[in-house]
Amino acid sequence: MRPLSNLAVIFLLLVLSGCTGKAVSPHTVTIMTFNVENLFDNVDDPDKADRDYLPIEQKQNEAHQAACREVEVESWRKRCLTIDWNDEILKRKLAVIADAILQVDGGRGPDIIALQEVENIGILERLRTEFLADAQYLPGIIVEGWDTRGIDVAFLTRLPVQGQPRLHDIEFDPEFADRHGDTRGILQADFVLPDGSLLTGFSVHFPAPFHPTPMRVSAYERLNELADALPGDRSVFAAGDFNTTSIDDRDNNILDRFARPSWTVSNDLCTDCKGTSYYAVDDTWSFLDMILWRSCCGAHATWQLLENEVWIANKSGQQLMPDGTPRRFNIPDGTGLSDHWPVVIRLESK
Repeated sequence: MRPLSNLAVIFLLLVLSGCTGKAVSPHTVTIMTFNVENLFDNVDDPDKADRDYLPIEQKQNEAHQAACREVEVESWRKRCLTIDWNDEILKRKLAVIADAILQVDGGRGPDIIALQEVENIGILERLRTEFLADAQYLPGIIVEGWDTRGIDVAFLTRLPVQGQPRLHDIEFDPEFADRHGDTRGILQADFVLPDGSLLTGFSVHFPAPFHPTPMRVSAYERLNELADALPGDRSVFAAGDFNTTSIDDRDNNILDRFARPSWTVSNDLCTDCKGTSYYAVDDTWSFLDMILWRSCCGAHATWQLLENEVWIANKSGQQLMPDGTPRRFNIPDGTGLSDHWPVVIRLESK
């Protein structure tokens, strides 16, 4: 067979671009962060407080109802008693997550996805094999953590991974020891880029806004410590739910102190973006979800962030409320998706 001429190659790439929204290229890599909001299976894990996410017929026994009655917050107590997390609802949840992921790159999906609020490897693999099969992701990456509810951070990737992923603990001040069970670690994986170089990624889910600000400060400090310890020729990203509200950032100067000195922050480059999460009580938007990027090697870096290709992926059918805010997943009708919108960045090889 005769080799393709340069003109033929260009034509082929144009055809691919028309079919997929972007030409499939070894010179670009897309990264998404996505808090999928309570992606639980519907099997009881006796070691985790996952009793909300069971079929209603499994909630009729006295032991379950007694445990639910111990929940102090009324809305949470009602959820524990009445949510019917049945097979059809679970399928619907998985399907809308997949739709949101596949809106990127014309149905191909991002090359790497950092996920938050995933219960276990079983539900992650079901998402991958049943609902994202055409995207050809490798087996999911998750390391079980200590969050009492059972929500973990994870990765899906088409890029090969070198070595074993690691879940790093965060050391909080001893005065917050009783809150440790409501936190997640920092998941690290080392991805092999198309040119053979390594890219380290961290999937994060920092302590929620109702926890004291110093807990999130400890999480930023731990992340920076891990990134600073990497080899000098390593580019790195951190992606996830940083739980830094716009008010917390304003009052405590969080991003200027702990992110911008050494990272490029995705929301600084996202044009016409209000935020990824909306809090109706005080009518505020926040970039709870971010991707932080740090290129290696200065002028000799082989991969760079495309500053005009940072965006919020919120155009799939179930992501928007009529008022333009995130549409969380609702039961029993199975509408909506998540109270967070995903963020996407694109890297390019020099």
